[in-house]
Amino acid sequence: MTDIILNAGDKAPAFTLSDQNDTPVKLSGFKGGKVLVYFYPKADTPGCTTQSCGLRDIARDIGETAIVGISPDLPPKLKKFDDTYSLGFTLLSDEDHAVADAFGVWGEKSMYGKKYMGIVRSAFLIDEKGIVEQAWYKVSPKNTPTNLLKALKS
Repeated sequence: MTDIILNAGDKAPAFTLSDQNDTPVKLSGFKGGKVLVYFYPKADTPGCTTQSCGLRDIARDIGETAIVGISPDLPPKLKKFDDTYSLGFTLLSDEDHAVADAFGVWGEKSMYGKKYMGIVRSAFLIDEKGIVEQAWYKVSPKNTPTNLLKALKS
């Protein structure tokens, strides 16, 4: 992983990325409300589908809190992922992983003994002023929705 670790109280890194409709979205556009920003490795893979559908399923239980998913996938793939699972929230394309780097979630991974660089599944609850309220690094796909619900209740 990069040397960057965001903690509660840190300012969330600013970004502008294209969404699943190829429309630019800025983190600052969510100021005034809370937003869950979660990073996932690849659209339409088992863990990422579990995580994204779990968030979709609790969306009506989190009030005005916005949900934003970020992966290295290109907008057309994000659109297909959104359409296939009726996610209904913003998915952003971080093709060059610059935003993942800024959040400290681009790191070395290992699969079948082979090492490679990729997204370390993580999630961040960002408050109305753009400050990190909670940071969950190396989060399990199933725990992302429950972590969010717990954090919003506290």
